[in-house]
Amino acid sequence: MQQIITYRPAQVSDETAIKALIRAVNINPIGLKWHRFLVAVDENGELIGCGQIKPHWDGSRELASIAVQKAWRRQGIAGAIIEQLFANEQPPIWLTCMDKLIPFYEQFGFVEVMSGDGRSIPLYYRFARTFFKPIQKLSRIPGYLAVMVWPGGH
Repeated sequence: MQQIITYRPAQVSDETAIKALIRAVNINPIGLKWHRFLVAVDENGELIGCGQIKPHWDGSRELASIAVQKAWRRQGIAGAIIEQLFANEQPPIWLTCMDKLIPFYEQFGFVEVMSGDGRSIPLYYRFARTFFKPIQKLSRIPGYLAVMVWPGGH
Protein backbone atom coordinates (compact mmCIF):
# COMPACT_ATOMS: atom_id res chain seq x y z
CA MET A 1 0.00 0.00 0.00
CA GLN A 2 1.32 3.44 -0.97
CA GLN A 3 1.83 5.81 1.95
CA ILE A 4 0.55 9.37 1.64
CA ILE A 5 3.28 11.99 1.98
CA THR A 6 2.43 15.65 2.51
CA TYR A 7 4.86 18.51 1.90
CA ARG A 8 4.26 21.74 3.79
CA PRO A 9 5.99 24.70 5.41
CA ALA A 10 7.29 23.79 8.86
CA GLN A 11 5.36 24.79 11.95
CA VAL A 12 6.74 25.60 15.38
CA SER A 13 5.61 22.13 16.51
CA ASP A 14 8.07 20.61 13.96
CA GLU A 15 11.16 22.25 15.49
CA THR A 16 12.15 19.37 17.80
CA ALA A 17 11.67 16.74 15.07
CA ILE A 18 13.67 18.79 12.55
CA LYS A 19 16.61 19.11 14.97
CA ALA A 20 16.43 15.40 15.84
CA LEU A 21 16.49 14.39 12.16
CA ILE A 22 19.43 16.70 11.39
CA ARG A 23 21.38 15.18 14.31
CA ALA A 24 20.42 11.64 13.22
CA VAL A 25 21.81 12.12 9.71
CA ASN A 26 24.93 13.86 11.06
CA ILE A 27 24.81 17.08 9.05
CA ASN A 28 25.57 20.68 10.04
CA PRO A 29 23.23 21.63 12.91
CA ILE A 30 23.94 25.38 12.66
CA GLY A 31 21.16 27.70 11.52
CA LEU A 32 18.16 25.43 12.10
CA LYS A 33 15.41 28.03 12.21
CA TRP A 34 12.17 26.08 11.79
CA HIS A 35 10.35 28.85 9.89
CA ARG A 36 12.69 28.43 6.88
CA PHE A 37 12.00 24.71 6.53
CA LEU A 38 9.82 22.72 4.22
CA VAL A 39 8.91 19.36 5.74
CA ALA A 40 7.60 16.05 4.49
CA VAL A 41 5.21 14.24 6.83
CA ASP A 42 3.59 10.83 6.61
CA GLU A 43 -0.15 10.20 6.91
CA ASN A 44 0.20 10.15 10.72
CA GLY A 45 1.82 13.61 10.73
CA GLU A 46 5.28 12.23 11.58
CA LEU A 47 8.20 14.18 10.10
CA ILE A 48 10.03 12.04 7.53
CA GLY A 49 12.10 14.67 5.72
CA CYS A 50 13.09 18.32 5.67
CA GLY A 51 15.11 21.01 3.93
CA GLN A 52 15.61 24.76 3.94
CA ILE A 53 16.92 27.72 2.00
CA LYS A 54 19.27 29.42 4.46
CA PRO A 55 20.41 33.05 3.99
CA HIS A 56 24.00 33.98 4.89
CA TRP A 57 25.66 37.19 6.03
CA ASP A 58 27.31 37.71 2.62
CA GLY A 59 23.93 37.77 0.84
CA SER A 60 24.22 34.25 -0.56
CA ARG A 61 21.48 31.66 -0.05
CA GLU A 62 22.10 27.98 0.59
CA LEU A 63 20.11 24.82 -0.01
CA ALA A 64 20.71 23.18 3.36
CA SER A 65 19.59 20.59 5.87
CA ILE A 66 18.22 18.17 3.27
CA ALA A 67 17.47 15.08 5.34
CA VAL A 68 15.16 12.06 5.09
CA GLN A 69 14.50 9.37 7.71
CA LYS A 70 16.44 6.21 6.79
CA ALA A 71 13.32 4.06 6.26
CA TRP A 72 11.97 6.61 3.74
CA ARG A 73 15.08 7.09 1.56
CA ARG A 74 15.24 6.37 -2.18
CA GLN A 75 11.58 7.26 -2.69
CA GLY A 76 12.08 10.74 -4.17
CA ILE A 77 11.34 12.63 -0.95
CA ALA A 78 14.57 14.67 -0.90
CA GLY A 79 14.07 15.51 -4.57
CA ALA A 80 10.49 16.63 -3.97
CA ILE A 81 11.65 18.83 -1.08
CA ILE A 82 14.35 20.42 -3.27
CA GLU A 83 11.93 21.01 -6.17
CA GLN A 84 9.38 22.64 -3.87
CA LEU A 85 12.00 24.81 -2.17
CA PHE A 86 13.18 26.02 -5.60
CA ALA A 87 9.64 26.86 -6.74
CA ASN A 88 9.81 30.28 -5.08
CA GLU A 89 13.53 30.98 -5.39
CA GLN A 90 15.68 32.80 -7.91
CA PRO A 91 19.21 31.62 -8.73
CA PRO A 92 21.89 31.42 -7.67
CA ILE A 93 21.41 28.99 -4.80
CA TRP A 94 24.55 27.49 -3.28
CA LEU A 95 25.29 24.36 -1.27
CA THR A 96 28.14 22.48 0.31
CA CYS A 97 28.28 18.70 0.38
CA MET A 98 30.75 15.88 0.52
CA ASP A 99 32.03 15.01 -2.93
CA LYS A 100 30.20 11.65 -3.01
CA LEU A 101 26.89 13.60 -3.12
CA ILE A 102 27.81 15.66 -6.21
CA PRO A 103 25.91 13.34 -8.64
CA PHE A 104 22.76 13.58 -6.51
CA TYR A 105 22.71 17.39 -6.65
CA GLU A 106 23.71 17.54 -10.33
CA GLN A 107 20.34 16.03 -11.26
CA PHE A 108 18.72 19.24 -9.94
CA GLY A 109 20.96 21.49 -12.03
CA PHE A 110 23.73 22.15 -9.49
CA VAL A 111 27.28 22.43 -10.82
CA GLU A 112 30.45 22.16 -8.78
CA VAL A 113 32.55 25.30 -8.47
CA MET A 114 36.21 24.42 -8.32
CA SER A 115 38.52 25.98 -5.74
CA GLY A 116 40.67 27.66 -8.41
CA ASP A 117 37.58 29.69 -9.29
CA GLY A 118 37.58 31.28 -5.82
CA ARG A 119 36.53 34.79 -6.77
CA SER A 120 33.15 33.60 -8.06
CA ILE A 121 32.45 31.71 -4.83
CA PRO A 122 30.70 33.84 -2.17
CA LEU A 123 32.81 34.60 0.87
CA TYR A 124 30.74 32.37 3.19
CA TYR A 125 31.61 29.26 1.12
CA ARG A 126 35.29 30.18 0.83
CA PHE A 127 35.39 30.39 4.65
CA ALA A 128 33.45 27.12 5.00
CA ARG A 129 35.91 25.30 2.74
CA THR A 130 38.91 26.72 4.65
CA PHE A 131 37.52 25.84 8.08
CA PHE A 132 36.44 22.35 7.04
CA LYS A 133 39.90 21.19 5.86
CA PRO A 134 41.51 20.79 9.32
CA ILE A 135 38.35 19.23 10.73
CA GLN A 136 38.32 16.75 7.87
CA LYS A 137 41.99 15.86 8.40
CA LEU A 138 41.57 15.35 12.14
CA SER A 139 38.44 13.24 11.82
CA ARG A 140 39.70 11.41 8.70
CA ILE A 141 36.53 12.07 6.72
CA PRO A 142 37.10 10.67 3.21
CA GLY A 143 36.68 12.87 0.15
CA TYR A 144 36.40 16.64 0.12
CA LEU A 145 33.85 19.38 0.75
CA ALA A 146 32.36 20.42 -2.57
CA VAL A 147 30.84 23.83 -3.22
CA MET A 148 28.04 23.76 -5.77
CA VAL A 149 25.77 26.37 -7.31
CA TRP A 150 22.34 26.19 -8.91
CA PRO A 151 22.42 28.77 -11.71
CA GLY A 152 18.77 28.05 -12.58
CA GLY A 153 17.03 25.42 -14.68
CA HIS A 154 17.78 21.70 -14.83
